[in-house]
Amino acid sequence: MNDLHIKRIIMVSLFAALTCVATMVIRIPSPTGGYINPGDAVVLLSSFLLGPFWGAAAAAIGSSMADLFSGYAIYAPATFIIKGLMALAAGTIALGMRNKRNVAVLIGGIVAEAIMIAGYLVFTAFVLGLGAGALAEVLSNVMQGVFGVIAGGALYGALLKIPYVGKLAEAFRIKAVKPIKVKAAEKK
Repeated sequence: MNDLHIKRIIMVSLFAALTCVATMVIRIPSPTGGYINPGDAVVLLSSFLLGPFWGAAAAAIGSSMADLFSGYAIYAPATFIIKGLMALAAGTIALGMRNKRNVAVLIGGIVAEAIMIAGYLVFTAFVLGLGAGALAEVLSNVMQGVFGVIAGGALYGALLKIPYVGKLAEAFRIKAVKPIKVKAAEKK
């Protein structure tokens, strides 16, 4: 196991824990029984710093752990999927647009938060059976999403000013998406 792999495992664990804590520390109840929290800022931050796949792992694990520890176990499977998809989308967009960091963070964050809003709307309406009552949750999820994009983007920009963090994040992102070398078909 190389040094970068060990650092990546440590960072995924750290961001999973940070996501869990950020989700649990400040909770404002929503009308449908869920809650608003600053965890999305860390979800986005993990995807921007760790890349799409490792960021998705940290986001999914940390967010679903927060649901389990907070007494919202019914939401944990949906949260695992939704937060993982959020980080996967945001990290992929940020990776694809790395030359335009601020635009990538904004677009990636907006797409990720749209996934969150739609994901919880579908889960609450159909799986929990609230139907049209699930629409009551949309405004609180939009507020959480706006905060997540602003805070996650600000934290990312601030952390990249630390040389070690910037170099480590770049190493994670480059190693996360290795081009696959395909050998040309051999002629018989």
